[in-house]
Amino acid sequence: MAKLILTGDVNLMNVTDPATPFNRVAEEFRAADMVFSNLECCLYTPPVAQSFHNEGFFADPTVGAAALRGAAIAAVGIANNVNYGEAAILSSLAHLDAAGIPHTGAGANLAAAKAPVIVERAGIRFGFLQRSSVYWSTNHEAGPHDPGIAVIRGNTAYQVPMHKTRPEIPPMNRPGIPPIIVTWAEPDHLSAFRDDIGALRAQADIVVASCHWGLGKDVLQYMRDIAHAAIDAGADIVIGHGPHYSLAVELYRGKPIFYGLGSFSFHTGHGGRAHGNWIGMMPRVDATKDGIRGVTFQFVRHNAANETVLCALADEQTELADIQARSAIYGTTLTPEGDQIRAL
Repeated sequence: MAKLILTGDVNLMNVTDPATPFNRVAEEFRAADMVFSNLECCLYTPPVAQSFHNEGFFADPTVGAAALRGAAIAAVGIANNVNYGEAAILSSLAHLDAAGIPHTGAGANLAAAKAPVIVERAGIRFGFLQRSSVYWSTNHEAGPHDPGIAVIRGNTAYQVPMHKTRPEIPPMNRPGIPPIIVTWAEPDHLSAFRDDIGALRAQADIVVASCHWGLGKDVLQYMRDIAHAAIDAGADIVIGHGPHYSLAVELYRGKPIFYGLGSFSFHTGHGGRAHGNWIGMMPRVDATKDGIRGVTFQFVRHNAANETVLCALADEQTELADIQARSAIYGTTLTPEGDQIRAL
């Protein structure tokens, strides 16, 4: 049995001491067989001050790489809406490579961006593949010969409610009736994603699909489409990230989907603003060569010193009740076990 730890968004902007962000979790990380994080920043020093309007989340390359390496984070996903710009992405790739940290989700061209990561630990081949549905329309998506991130395009439509499917929907004859928002994943992108998951399935014992997506606390239909497609194609677990909230958990065909892990280490955001102690979720996965045997998660926050802190469940009863209610919509029962919550 191997222990796999998964985390949501890690943003190392303005970190000056590489030991600080993961100080309180590093011991557990080092004891785990495998740790995978979503790295929502580029290891890049821009030549001039960067406007936050350009979505540049840049971390000191030396400090950032040392923080990841020191915490024994074995691989990262880098298909994010803030991992933007050719110079920033190529710099980040180079620094991750120099630090010996495998990555998936961005690359010097489309083939490299779509490529998975396979890391063998404790005799188990862990495979990771990351895509983003949240990205900029200019120079962000990787092309056949251009740097960028790997994406699954999501679409949005606004539909006047034609049927009274819920009691709160007013009649159609009321001026100003709000639309129903409909989302779906681009079919060609979804088909290619299935193929990529299937190819990884043939090479790995445990397959993790990692997706940057979402808006607020709602699980949108395109997110479910992507997550279900990943599991249908052979993924063992799906993790989502992007919204800075803890989202619902679904068991689909007996496989866990974490629609939003929230923030794991995210002290500074746009314009250099320091954020409050945003909450996140840290799944702990019991894995064998034959699949996943159990999954729990624990809530995490970060303190004023920018240290990620594991939360006592007694202090997070409001968050627990909220995520239990949201997960129950999908028939998922989340059961407290000490400070952890069992999902599988």
